[in-house]
Amino acid sequence: MGSTFNGLIGLIILALDIWAIINVFQSGASTGAKVLWILLILLLPVLGLIIWAIAGPRGNVRI
Repeated sequence: MGSTFNGLIGLIILALDIWAIINVFQSGASTGAKVLWILLILLLPVLGLIIWAIAGPRGNVRI
């Protein structure tokens, strides 16, 4: 049961990271800033996502 729950959490984090990367791509930030944000999100999936949610560039994506 624990491994199923961990797998579900992992999939949710992966989906949120992909969503954040798409938002970074669609933002008006410079190319260098986009690369740095994407690297942060990829290298630190949970912490990078939290930092991006607080201070990252936003795209024109509507939920």
